[in-house]
Amino acid sequence: MEARRISLDDFVLSGGGANGESYDSKSNPSVMLKLYHPGKIDQPLSEMMLSRKVFQMGIPTPEPGEYVVTEDGRYGILFKRIAGKKSFSRATGENPEDVRRYAAEFAGMCLKLHSTHVDRSQFENVKDRYLRLLEQNPFFTATEKDKLLRFIEDVPDEDTAIHGDLQFSNAIFAGGKSYFIDLGDFCYGNHLFDVGMVYLCCNLSPADFIEKEFHMSKATAVEFWKWFAPAYFGADVPLAEIEEQIRPYAGLKTLIVERDAGCPMPQFRAALETILG
Repeated sequence: MEARRISLDDFVLSGGGANGESYDSKSNPSVMLKLYHPGKIDQPLSEMMLSRKVFQMGIPTPEPGEYVVTEDGRYGILFKRIAGKKSFSRATGENPEDVRRYAAEFAGMCLKLHSTHVDRSQFENVKDRYLRLLEQNPFFTATEKDKLLRFIEDVPDEDTAIHGDLQFSNAIFAGGKSYFIDLGDFCYGNHLFDVGMVYLCCNLSPADFIEKEFHMSKATAVEFWKWFAPAYFGADVPLAEIEEQIRPYAGLKTLIVERDAGCPMPQFRAALETILG
């Protein structure tokens, strides 16, 4: 698909993240632009196609528009702008006294997402994605890779939706409605792969990263997880039992972190101890 060329003169910067920046249209308040960092071409196109499929399924997400490119060669996607939006992470950071409410609302969104059945011919199986990441990872030994492969293959299959990057910064709310954003890793499969990211963000990420990316203290992030877990798994399930089940899935995110960092990440590998021994 060919990208339509646009000018940034009509947009004003509104935010930024690891993959790029977001802009609001000056002339049309109902339009926003997600612009990827230089050199990324396939990634925004893939996200746009996935976002369209997800939107058409009825999963709450901003409506995607065109695939575009700016004068300086950066590619991006136009979306319908959600006016007055705020992410669950920023809202929690600004109002830590309401952490229980935000965690419960986010858990409710996740439960609904993870009960949504998908057409498996339209999306990738999360296990296939992790097996590919494992094959490409140069930092695990052959023995470690064999153990991780067997763990991934033995995970029970599910045909329900997975966000793929389930950070609490990738869910927003405005006007009494909530939406998932950043759907470039959307797929289907076992819900525990998704919940593992929530655990990693709240418990395994270092304090400085949490403060920079999620706008809250590490203590608040840990508390968020402690309220999220019973809201998602049920108040009668002990937290220690939940965490024992979830830690390996959080540890598997090491495959993504090490790919992006280009080096081993021992602080995340620690969560793989029950797999690697």
